[in-house]
Amino acid sequence: METVSLLIPCYNEQESLSFLYAEINKLTSKLSGYNFELIFVDDGSKDLTLKIIKQYAASDSRVKYLSFSRNFGKEAAIYAGLSHCGGDYTALLDADLQDPPELIEQMLESIKTEDYDCIAARRTTRAGEPPIRSFFANLFYRLINKLSNIEIVNGARDFRLMKRDVVNSIVSMNEYNRFSKGLFGWVGYKTKWISYENVERVAGQTKWSFWKLFLYSIDGITAFSTVPLAFASVIGVLFFLIAVISIIFIIIRTSIWGDPVAGWPALVCIILFVSSIQLLCLGIIGQYLAKTYLESKKRPVYLLRETNIESN
Repeated sequence: METVSLLIPCYNEQESLSFLYAEINKLTSKLSGYNFELIFVDDGSKDLTLKIIKQYAASDSRVKYLSFSRNFGKEAAIYAGLSHCGGDYTALLDADLQDPPELIEQMLESIKTEDYDCIAARRTTRAGEPPIRSFFANLFYRLINKLSNIEIVNGARDFRLMKRDVVNSIVSMNEYNRFSKGLFGWVGYKTKWISYENVERVAGQTKWSFWKLFLYSIDGITAFSTVPLAFASVIGVLFFLIAVISIIFIIIRTSIWGDPVAGWPALVCIILFVSSIQLLCLGIIGQYLAKTYLESKKRPVYLLRETNIESN
């Protein structure tokens, strides 16, 4: 009998876990032809998340958990969970039920009967999200698909079902700066996309503020594209040419008409504008240097505080 691993990263999800566990039990009861393991990754939660997971583990042998020493972020939680999943298939889903567990039945049917290695989910709507957040999310997908050589489908979720080979490929990339949507695209494999309408959280509050999402988007772009570095170089060359043309123009104008107006305000504005461009380019270069610096440290992606999964 084949085994399906359900990987669930959790951070302060005490309000959602009871709803999630009930939905998972409905799913597993329906899919009696499979063995299931439930791997919860507690990402340094400060509420009762770990305690609730331990209660489930005490009465349900399928429940496994990994608990971090502190909050390392969802990307680290995904990596840790994938590293410990032992199933023939692995499904990654959020704890807040924005990734409907009932779709896993359809995913399993597709991956078993069709020639696909991964079945991934994408949202067709963003109902319930603030308009400004939806606008920037759509802008991010357009940007990253233009700037990088990987394709990330607009509305793509981390929610997906993967065969063992796909999981092994992702785990083999043990880089410190991780962007899972990009990694899923980079490894390739044949992927089928299924669409569903946006589902709001069943309980609790989102942990993703606009600022965190903005920083996450920058991480994604810089992780899978070097175009911003080329952009900085192009801007530098462009302003050098503008400066040369301006100097020639000023020399000719002064030779013919003199210089009756000193033009200090305009000069200050130009200096400030060019300086801001320089700082922008330095910031872009700094992002890449920072990532290189962090990778060179070779620190672990996460640290475990406790787990009930036996070491191999």
